[in-house]
Amino acid sequence: MARLLSIVIPAYNEEPFIGTLLEQIRAVDLAPLGVAKQVIVVDDHSTDRTSEVVREFSEVTLHRLGHNSGKGRAVRAGLELATGDLLIIQDADLEYDPRDYLPMVQALLEGKGDIVYGSRYLNRGRYDKQSLPAYLGGRSLSLAALVFTGRYLTDTVTALKLFPREALMSLRLTTSGFELDHEITAKMLALGKRIVEVPVRYYPRSREEGKKIGLRDWFVGVRTFYRFRRG
Repeated sequence: MARLLSIVIPAYNEEPFIGTLLEQIRAVDLAPLGVAKQVIVVDDHSTDRTSEVVREFSEVTLHRLGHNSGKGRAVRAGLELATGDLLIIQDADLEYDPRDYLPMVQALLEGKGDIVYGSRYLNRGRYDKQSLPAYLGGRSLSLAALVFTGRYLTDTVTALKLFPREALMSLRLTTSGFELDHEITAKMLALGKRIVEVPVRYYPRSREEGKKIGLRDWFVGVRTFYRFRRG
């Protein structure tokens, strides 16, 4: 019996990108690993045609929130709908490539770690189109994670994370913004979970192209690692 990978995609005003992403996910063949796909898009009350585009993909489950609630709340809503034994969280903005599901799922199935993070920075530094503040912000949050959790990850803020669904659903998640990523990481490390990193592709976009994370999120991220350092 095939395993099922639930792919949870939080989306807010991603009309220019979401269709291409769903085409990319459709093209990913996980059958050689004995894995099927369940795709869930949670529209965080977009003001553009994000939901209309998603409805063109009959195999995709769409859930639209009644008001704009933040990325973390959208992810949590998607987790409630997921039924797979594996679960991956994927951003909607085309910065990450679904083809990288293959090495990530393989690493998890081979028992290389309890959780798999797709790292943008294994064996490399800043990307050509990546702003210096974005690069330094992400790398410095890796240091914050080290200080508060005792574990160094090259890319703790990666938006491509793979979990056994049971492990993720055992957490009582409470945050609603971008900081949900840090809450998950801190709580998993507090439980002694082994996080293995796998190199992934990355195509950074600018704020003009729709990137939403900013300086305030960095401070919230540091506070979140501190808050959940013991689980």
